[in-house]
Amino acid sequence: MAKTADSKRRAQKSAYPGITPGIASAGVQSALKVLEGRWKLTILFELFGERTLRFSELERAIPGVTQKMLIQQLRSLERDGIIARTVHPVVPPKVEYRLTAGGEELCPALDELLYWAQRWKGQPTSADLPPEKSLRARPPRKISA
Repeated sequence: MAKTADSKRRAQKSAYPGITPGIASAGVQSALKVLEGRWKLTILFELFGERTLRFSELERAIPGVTQKMLIQQLRSLERDGIIARTVHPVVPPKVEYRLTAGGEELCPALDELLYWAQRWKGQPTSADLPPEKSLRARPPRKISA
């Protein structure tokens, strides 16, 4: 009977039938490659909530990032289809960034990762805090179809 309980504990039930550990690992590694980079997650969190920000606003919102690095990270996210860049034909140039539909789909996953990290470190989550002290200063995100 002990062997049955151990095997049940080891047999992880996936929400996606047919996903093997190898397939899961490869998929997560691909996703993490899109997100790797010192500033990418910070950029994404700034753009979450259907926000559109100009380059200068992003630069001010992320202290410590150089223009060169911000441009590189934004271009990489744009290449991967996570953010969209809009150039307005005005002088001086006006460039705006926003999340694509694919980028907005990251919101719930990154929120869950944030909540896991807080629980893992023993920190309170926004669910544990009064509404005025919530970590989430922005309204809940809407995912458009």
